[in-house]
Amino acid sequence: MKLRLAFVFCAFIFSLFAGWILRARSSQHENKSSEAELVIGLSMDTLKEERWQRDRDIFVTKAESLGAKVLVQSANSDDTRQMQDVQALLSNNIDVLVIVPHNGDAMAKAVQLAHEAGVPVMAYDRMINNCALDLYICFDNVRVGELQAQYLVERLPQSRPGRLIRILGAKTDPCSFQYKEGQDNILKPYLARGALEIIHEDWAENWKPENAKKITNAALTQHGGSFDAVLASNDGTAGGAIQALMEEGLSGKILVTGQDAELVACQRLMAGTQAMTIYLPIQKLATRAAELAVQLGKRKPVITRAGTHNGAVEVPTVLLEVITVTKENLKETVIADGFHSAREVFGERE
Repeated sequence: MKLRLAFVFCAFIFSLFAGWILRARSSQHENKSSEAELVIGLSMDTLKEERWQRDRDIFVTKAESLGAKVLVQSANSDDTRQMQDVQALLSNNIDVLVIVPHNGDAMAKAVQLAHEAGVPVMAYDRMINNCALDLYICFDNVRVGELQAQYLVERLPQSRPGRLIRILGAKTDPCSFQYKEGQDNILKPYLARGALEIIHEDWAENWKPENAKKITNAALTQHGGSFDAVLASNDGTAGGAIQALMEEGLSGKILVTGQDAELVACQRLMAGTQAMTIYLPIQKLATRAAELAVQLGKRKPVITRAGTHNGAVEVPTVLLEVITVTKENLKETVIADGFHSAREVFGERE
């Protein structure tokens, strides 16, 4: 009798243990399935520029390596279309929404819609204003403007006031105002003491090179070639300015700034038609953004060291550093990081 009771007891313990193992395995499977089912919605302003194609590819690759699926939409720089993109992404039951806004004001409504659906939102590279945004990741845009302006003032003529034209970014892009803020931080003392004059400036609608060319042409019509530099806020607008200068035989004779270290801009550095660009380590930005998106999607806390006020709240902010690139340090920066290859940049001169 005792032997039979002992046998029944052991069988009971074994069944409990086996059941626990099965439940544990089932739980592990459910967790893995849950991770695999994490869906990130990525709403992008545009994919027309090389820079944004890189951001998308790096972001998607990293997110997928973390077990997430990414649904990508591109709005072709259209506010209405981007709002439709966001609504389409939310209808696909995404866990987190990442937005590269075309218009930082217009996308406040998108954040509201996402929150109503219980979805957290991260702004990528550009701030979304006047809403309860959950997270913002970007490069230090004020520093970008400071580095651009600092490069120019260090090369101004010493015998007379320097003269420059300034091509600002798109008014719909909050980053444009941050670049301008940084530029002004450096330029104001020179302007105040008469060591520098901005003879012409305007905003390049939608960052289009053709609009930057029009701005440069207008300056050339009014002032001829009597200026020392073009303070262009990115490589696209720099390209438009350089095209206008080439048509007047001034290419390479007037300093032109830029930003993004696009391949064509790096080639212009080597050719001497563009003086500098700002290298944004996009690999770091997109990779970190994907990691943060997964954290938000899993409702894990994100700790940041900075905050940016967007007109409504202080948004937790992750800032990344930027680097000035010239002909002299191309190999040590852009090429060393694998952003472009030596063959792509130097061609036959490699």
